[in-house]
Amino acid sequence: MTNRSAPRRHLPTSPFKAPVVAPTKHFAVGDRVSHDRHGLGTVIAVEGGIATLVDFGSQQTRIVSPYKGMDKL
Repeated sequence: MTNRSAPRRHLPTSPFKAPVVAPTKHFAVGDRVSHDRHGLGTVIAVEGGIATLVDFGSQQTRIVSPYKGMDKL
């Protein structure tokens, strides 16, 4: 099994469509968010786009980028 560290390049002469890159998510302090596992919460700290600290009421959790499962409300 090969571990790829970089995504494959799309060649301009390829007959296949280029893969769609998902936009990066940005959160700010005070944003209300919904997380698939933890539920509803409020962003209480942002660590330079690398991670966010979210207060879910019963616990505070550090969520790291790319923030899968977390959406801004």
